[in-house]
Amino acid sequence: MYKNIIVAVDLSHGEAGKALVQKAAALVDQGGVIRMLHVLEDVPSYIAAELPRDLNDRRQAEAKVELGVLAGESGATVETEIRTGAAASQILQCADDTGADLIMIASHRPGLSDYFIGSTAARVVRHAQCSVLISR
Repeated sequence: MYKNIIVAVDLSHGEAGKALVQKAAALVDQGGVIRMLHVLEDVPSYIAAELPRDLNDRRQAEAKVELGVLAGESGATVETEIRTGAAASQILQCADDTGADLIMIASHRPGLSDYFIGSTAARVVRHAQCSVLISR
């Protein structure tokens, strides 16, 4: 069905990411690509000044290990990628950069401001140039 799937993963919700990758494995064509993406939020500069200089490197290394474990548990062939910035914009940029034909993202139980889907998922749905699958 799909040749290039982006699976956006929030590592603080590992089980949701694992379920998304398993769904992606069922949807990807033979020889297709599943790319698991995790976005690290930028640390504001006024806070970063008080933190260790190598914090971003450590955050990236930890995320890489966690993504590798999650990808290995999925049983599918999965590429992993880590980006830094605002989650919605980085997910959309990754989809554009790779020519994705599907973005898969989990959505939390939102508050009143985003009644139907979470804010990151809502932004991705509104601005994506490809299909988006939202999982709860």
